[in-house]
Amino acid sequence: MFSNPEIGIDLGTANILVYSKNKGIILNEPSVVAIDTETKKVLAVGMEAKSMIGKTPGKIVAVRPLKDGVIADYDVTTDMLKEIMKKAGKVIGLSLRKPNVVVCTPSGSTSVERRAIHDAVKNCGAKHVHLIEEPVAAAIGADLPVEEPVANVVVDIGGGTTEVGIISFGGVVSCHSLRIGGDQLDDDIIQYVRKRYNLLVGERTAENIKMEIGYALIDHEEITMDVRGRDLVTGLPKTISLQSGEIQQAMKESLLHILETIRATLEDCPPELSGDIVDRGVILTGGGALLNGMQEWLSKEIVVPVHIAPNPLESVAIGTGKSLTVIHKLQKAAR
Repeated sequence: MFSNPEIGIDLGTANILVYSKNKGIILNEPSVVAIDTETKKVLAVGMEAKSMIGKTPGKIVAVRPLKDGVIADYDVTTDMLKEIMKKAGKVIGLSLRKPNVVVCTPSGSTSVERRAIHDAVKNCGAKHVHLIEEPVAAAIGADLPVEEPVANVVVDIGGGTTEVGIISFGGVVSCHSLRIGGDQLDDDIIQYVRKRYNLLVGERTAENIKMEIGYALIDHEEITMDVRGRDLVTGLPKTISLQSGEIQQAMKESLLHILETIRATLEDCPPELSGDIVDRGVILTGGGALLNGMQEWLSKEIVVPVHIAPNPLESVAIGTGKSLTVIHKLQKAAR
């Protein structure tokens, strides 16, 4: 075993989670950085920076350096990771000197995007950096028997991407990555409210609407929610009432894209493994799994059982950390 500290990082579009072998999830912060545009200095990272979104003066911007699960702004991501490593070190009670790090990457990311993630983590002082595909990490985190020759189907609906993978015998048999996730659903809501009511709402408000009255495409009892924003005609603050049915319609297209991706992955499945899927079903992880009615809607559409992972938001991070033992086993076998 390595003597260096070992950590797993789920480098998500919406949140960064850090998992330590001994302490479990030690950090869960939004992937947001507040920067002073004049000095290019990082002012805040994570929760503190997220609370600044849409509320800062001109020279301070709150940015998300990760887009669709991959690095959009390399320098800012490196600065953010350094801060996250510092915070994680404080929680564990040691300075994270040369830790061994496992980071998950979207299965659809290119070699250039993977290299950027690898280099960004390495530049933060990591000794060894291992990359693991997101569906595999999610499956390990959801306690699925990934090393056995049975089909484990994982649908990971994150902030920037939806990953659908069939995992058997420790590897990915078939997988599809779609650059639609929770952020896209928020954007659908913003655009709908803008077109229908001439009202401008921010990202955080859209996310709250999705969590409160957002529903997958199932029949449900209508719920109403009051929403505040800026009237585009008068420029003044205004409150409107939104119903869950209209939010459902606003998100419909993106949800159907997710369903299409799941179907495409299942169609690529070897016939021998299809029988396992009928028995074992599909596991949902990621924040999107918590959308009201998601489990019910998907099981009706794909006609196999759909289960939600025990910790959908933390599955990928837990799996990333736990995969270290799998990597050690492989390294020993290779010696």
